[in-house]
Amino acid sequence: MSSQQKNPLIEFLASVQLAIFLLFLLATTAIIGTIIPQNAQPALYVEQYGPMAAHFFQLLDIPDMYNSWWFTGLLALFTANLIVCSADRIPRLIRLLRRDNLETTPEQLARYELLRRIDMSLTHPDHNAQLDHLRQFFRKHGWKTQERRKDNGVLLFAQKAPWSRFGVYVVHASILVILAGAVLGSPAFARKVLKQNNFAYKGSIMLPEQGSTDHVISSKGGDPVIDLGFTLRCDHFHIAFYDNGMPKTYRSQLTVLENGKEVLQQDIEVNRPLKYRGVTFYQSSYQPYQDYTVQLRKEPDNIVTSQTIVPARQIQWQEGGISYGIINRERQGEITRRVKIWLHDGEGEATQLWVEMNQETVIERASGKYLLTIKQVYATGLQAAKDPGVWLVYLGCLLMLVGLYIAFFLSHRKLFAFVGTSGSSDLLFAGMTNKNKVQFERIFTRMADKLEQR
Repeated sequence: MSSQQKNPLIEFLASVQLAIFLLFLLATTAIIGTIIPQNAQPALYVEQYGPMAAHFFQLLDIPDMYNSWWFTGLLALFTANLIVCSADRIPRLIRLLRRDNLETTPEQLARYELLRRIDMSLTHPDHNAQLDHLRQFFRKHGWKTQERRKDNGVLLFAQKAPWSRFGVYVVHASILVILAGAVLGSPAFARKVLKQNNFAYKGSIMLPEQGSTDHVISSKGGDPVIDLGFTLRCDHFHIAFYDNGMPKTYRSQLTVLENGKEVLQQDIEVNRPLKYRGVTFYQSSYQPYQDYTVQLRKEPDNIVTSQTIVPARQIQWQEGGISYGIINRERQGEITRRVKIWLHDGEGEATQLWVEMNQETVIERASGKYLLTIKQVYATGLQAAKDPGVWLVYLGCLLMLVGLYIAFFLSHRKLFAFVGTSGSSDLLFAGMTNKNKVQFERIFTRMADKLEQR
């Protein structure tokens, strides 16, 4: 029984039972947060779960569970558990590793589970020859020995990977690093603690083609508009559909501008975002407009015009000597499949024809040949996220892999060899390990067999 009684609070925070209980609670809440939609409109919870359940969800902040006071409290308690547990056990581990193994007596070695008594008199009858042979034997098998002379003989000691006992605490440290990264990248932490909404955030942008913006709309509380610190422009949006009207692929061509100068241009699509100055832009949605971009080229004059127009409005192209417009549309929902174009150059009857979207159409008139392409105007829906703690999370995950490898695949192994000087030719060969005992027993047996063979 310890002469100094532990502080009950420290003992509680350092307990393994508390860690297991907290892990169970965190896993359960993570499942709940996966099943129940997060950050949805209040009406959705009323519709799916009923008014009473929706009110209960609001009281416990379940719609924003990972930023709720109770989930934050669970994480804080888990963090305290890891820190106190490590601080309580690491000093004892250090004392264990600093223990003088050469103080071990032959009587203690005789009680080891892995023990072999080897008669070396036949091959090495001389005591010094036995010691030289053992030193070479250990060295050949990759064990660096220490030795100490005792009253009744010489003890040789070697060990491997004593630091592997810290593997579990490397895992503890990795969890703390991951939690620190999650906190650093939390919009709630940026908003409530740092008072800087643009330090970490999640937001959205609905950006029309040829439109630009220097801000995002926050998806959390605080200021609804967050300044980007640069300008983002959508140069082009492309979408392809299946025959049933469902979108097949869509992508956006984006340009980043600093002080009016283009510094980066990239096409993005789902799972291939754009990253700039710590902000990641994900392709998430789109919005079709009932506007159309019309591009006309007149040949042989080789003059071009491009205008955004709306249906049922006549457009004059004075340089090309024509007027034109959209007089009808064929749509599937909000998606336009084709439009009917009216075009007149002042001579004869006007041309009327159906034109497919994004396909070049040639119109022959007395005044020349016109190459026409029509495209429906879209806005690209982007999700924007700034997470300065993501590199800490990556570092924590890497550290966890290292810690798990050390904890499960490496062990602290010790070997002892005692050679007596009192006329006995028996060698006490003993070993011990803190884990992976079956594997170490094979290593020990092979080495002992080789010693006996000599």
